[in-house]
Amino acid sequence: MFKRLGGIIMLAWMTTGPAVAGTFRVAAYNVETYLDTPTASRPHIKSPEARAKVRESIHALNPDVLALEEMGGTNALLELRAALAAEGLDFPYWEHVQGYDTNIHVAVLSRLPIIARHPHTNDSLLVDGHAFRVSRGFAEVEIRAATNFTFTLIAAHLKSKRPVGEADEAELRLAEAKALRGIVDGHLRANPAARLVVLGDFNDTVDSAPIKAIMGRGQTKLADTRPAERNGDTPAGAHGRYEPRNVVWTYFYGEKDEYSRIDYLLISPALVRNWVRQETYIPTVANWGVGSDHRPIVAAFSTDN
Repeated sequence: MFKRLGGIIMLAWMTTGPAVAGTFRVAAYNVETYLDTPTASRPHIKSPEARAKVRESIHALNPDVLALEEMGGTNALLELRAALAAEGLDFPYWEHVQGYDTNIHVAVLSRLPIIARHPHTNDSLLVDGHAFRVSRGFAEVEIRAATNFTFTLIAAHLKSKRPVGEADEAELRLAEAKALRGIVDGHLRANPAARLVVLGDFNDTVDSAPIKAIMGRGQTKLADTRPAERNGDTPAGAHGRYEPRNVVWTYFYGEKDEYSRIDYLLISPALVRNWVRQETYIPTVANWGVGSDHRPIVAAFSTDN
């Protein structure tokens, strides 16, 4: 709705809880270099216009738990959190993970209680006989969605496709993907019925080796929720071995004028029964690119066991 303040018309957000009682929403959003202070390698801070558009996109998601990629330091995260709270979307709980990359980070905002934290900030990789570290680390938090319902969220931002001098970018990304899958396997070995959400910017397409490594195979394969636009399309079911013809792209790569799906929200087999497919989508926000070169994704889940 709109509110008049001092002769100026301002947008007033009306944020509500989950659409259906006993459900919660989980989202992921790469907010494209959300910095409040410049760094040596990233000299530009997030403009007020871009920050406002990021918040508009988050309101369109109305998430209970939000994983963020390319977040700046804790001050930048807390600025975003405070601005959202002022607009009616309050996240009492938060996590910020600082890995090897000192510029951008993985973070989590949550309206639901975070009851355990297991940040991965120093995971090592071996690529072509050389040791590396997972650049942005992995956020891992356990969240209580209801009295008798908890789940583990693991958020990641894998190596981009931009070349680097020290190693092949594709091999680095695959190594990070395998490290992420190792965390997933550890949970599923300990408890095959573990409720896991593995999400974030994985920087590759669904047919690539890194995505296949993260998803795994057999009984422990993660399910791809594949959020899509709710734009009025009613596509038929999958055509042969292909998915339906929904609009599912999440990223615009300006250098190649290319749209692709590189942001994912994957879930463990035990969580599939709680997945609310009709509430899993990509919001359509006007001028979305002002805020980020990525679009956010969201999926809903029931707490019925």
